[in-house]
Amino acid sequence: MLGSTHGTLTTDSRRARVLACDERPGPAVHGRPADAGDRDVSGRPLYAEVPDLDRFFRPGSVAVIGASDAEGRPNTGVTRQLVGWAERVGARLHPVHPTRTAVFGIPCCPSVADLPEQVDLAVLLVADPLPVIQELAEAKVKFAVAFASGFAETGAEGAAAQGRLAAAVARSGIRLLGPNTNLNAFEHFRDDLEGPAIALITQSGHQGRPVFALQELGVRLSHWAPTGNEADLETADFLSYFAERPEVGAIACYVEGLKDGRAFLLAADRAARRGVPVVAVKVGRTEAGARTAATHTGKLTGADEVVDAAMRQYGVIRVDGLDELQDTAALLARARPPRAEGVVVYAISGGTGAHVADLATTAGLRLPELSAARQAELHQWIPEYLNVANPVDNGGHPVGDRRGRKIIDALLDDPEVGVLICPITGPFPPLSDRLVRDLVDAAEQTDKLVCVVWGSPVGTEPAYRDVLLGSSRVATFRTVGNCLTAVRAYLGHHRFAAAYRSPFDEAPRTLSPSSRKAKMLMRPGQQLSEHAAKQLLRAYGIRVPREQLVTSAAAAVRAAGLVGYPVVMKASGERIAHKTELGLVKVGLTSASQVRDAYRELTDVARYEGVDLDGVLVCQLVEQGVEMVVGVTHDELFGPTVTVGLGGVLVEVLRDVAVRVPPFGEEQARDMLAELRGRPLLDGVRGRPPADLDALVEVVLRVQRMALELGDDLAELDINPLVVLPWGQGAVALDALAVCR
Repeated sequence: MLGSTHGTLTTDSRRARVLACDERPGPAVHGRPADAGDRDVSGRPLYAEVPDLDRFFRPGSVAVIGASDAEGRPNTGVTRQLVGWAERVGARLHPVHPTRTAVFGIPCCPSVADLPEQVDLAVLLVADPLPVIQELAEAKVKFAVAFASGFAETGAEGAAAQGRLAAAVARSGIRLLGPNTNLNAFEHFRDDLEGPAIALITQSGHQGRPVFALQELGVRLSHWAPTGNEADLETADFLSYFAERPEVGAIACYVEGLKDGRAFLLAADRAARRGVPVVAVKVGRTEAGARTAATHTGKLTGADEVVDAAMRQYGVIRVDGLDELQDTAALLARARPPRAEGVVVYAISGGTGAHVADLATTAGLRLPELSAARQAELHQWIPEYLNVANPVDNGGHPVGDRRGRKIIDALLDDPEVGVLICPITGPFPPLSDRLVRDLVDAAEQTDKLVCVVWGSPVGTEPAYRDVLLGSSRVATFRTVGNCLTAVRAYLGHHRFAAAYRSPFDEAPRTLSPSSRKAKMLMRPGQQLSEHAAKQLLRAYGIRVPREQLVTSAAAAVRAAGLVGYPVVMKASGERIAHKTELGLVKVGLTSASQVRDAYRELTDVARYEGVDLDGVLVCQLVEQGVEMVVGVTHDELFGPTVTVGLGGVLVEVLRDVAVRVPPFGEEQARDMLAELRGRPLLDGVRGRPPADLDALVEVVLRVQRMALELGDDLAELDINPLVVLPWGQGAVALDALAVCR
């Protein structure tokens, strides 16, 4: 073991300690965001204004710069679509072209300055939108859309051009969509559909097509924001706006790269406060995907583990495929909140029921065993030899008569059941038609969720096309996998929303006294020695072993006597990262002679390896506890992040870690531990006592405070190992590495 403290550490209760970094905020007010302009101790905003995009999506007047009706010209098709769209939304359209008098019979203005009125939206059909921006600003245009490509998606030169465009837009006061975007915002949205709608955000227009096509299945779509390169308006802007729209039941996103990590979190927080589900495909899970996304959008993709954790923190439901995005968003937009979390699988085949039950359990859904009374009730209509405990197998024939509806009603009447899933692997008329009609009728009379998986590859059957798709109360899927993904997201979202408290309300706004002590220890651009890194931890109230830094063998012997045998001795220097591998650690020394010999050997090895030392640490030894790692890294997109996981010498091999983006509270810290594969080790295994989880959580929260306050100065921090002692005895940092930015 590495050196640390054992029973000789202070016995003061951890709860009674008052440490310099403890500045507990007052109670949060649920649902009320921080005031505009508020910033946390890192200088990052705690609140983002919602952009008023009403006039973008529903303008009263539109100018089309570069409009054309000449056959064979690329701008002609775009102009034609915009003319039709303007008619549908009731907007006055003004073509702008220097040499034309009319376009599609509409009088044409020679320049922006000649527009007959102040317009809400300008659509730029020009190769270089930059010269037009100032003209639009002088005409007091509110919004503009730039379709032109050749910007950040093309490399450094294009990125520079996009930077110039973004700067001009910022000076002008105009809000710009694009460049490198398309016409998806001006599609033909059906206005004959009712119920909560899906709002769609995509960075690649083609990837939104499956969600847009949901309208053909009766699912309402209210908006589509194709953000393109996001020189100005970005995903976060539309996310915040859609979260405030009363007609939006869910937000579906296809994200290639995030422009501003904090802006995205604040937007996701707004949706979480309002209980609006957000479902997202985020490109970049693999190195190849990340490279492609960066090339396509010219933005940071972000380390995927951090993106994944940040989305989970704020309830963003991440899915992998566009089919999952489509099905999950549709369910979340339209389903009522669950009455219970139990899922019952109802099938006409024992094999089908068992298969789906296996998949559902593996997906994390809870399939409660139905009570004896409920099973007896079901056996009134289902033969006794069939299983009705859950999954429920009816054998087939009962669905063809009055028994089928009675079975469905009995299942939905069970207080343990919140979701009924009925897989129909293939059509078998007329029984399947009767089953579908009974399911639809039952769904209309219950507030519980009824899901049907129509497994036929054809999809033209009347029971599917006319009955299932004609119902807004039955959630219909084509695959079991998508159904289970959507149901898990549905239950998880409502569980999350019911318990959500915004971490931005409780984020620290003033620096603690600890930060002043810590900043004096920082050495820009350098790695701190272990001794200095532990002083950094002490400043934030994180326990470290009783130890002394010595520069002679005689001093080492005196220190060992004060520390108490057995001891550990370690070389300490600014450039030592892996002491064990270099032979710069000696463990379990029990005598003065061993200490003298160890001191000489450590200094000899350091000299041979060319390592500069600031001394040798003489530390206490701890021989019990669970070795963990807690650390800070700096993500390019989100800034400081906090990591916790199984520690020790195999930390890089096991890679059993969980990540969060500050700010976060105690519940998120505990959730981090729950994500670890090695979590059972903390509960005690093979006769070992349970570890002090409260102490571990406290260290994580203190490290988070350090990350917030030193985030611009601290590039990396590793506490490894942090030994978590048995319950009630605390946790102690045996080793630490800190790198300054």
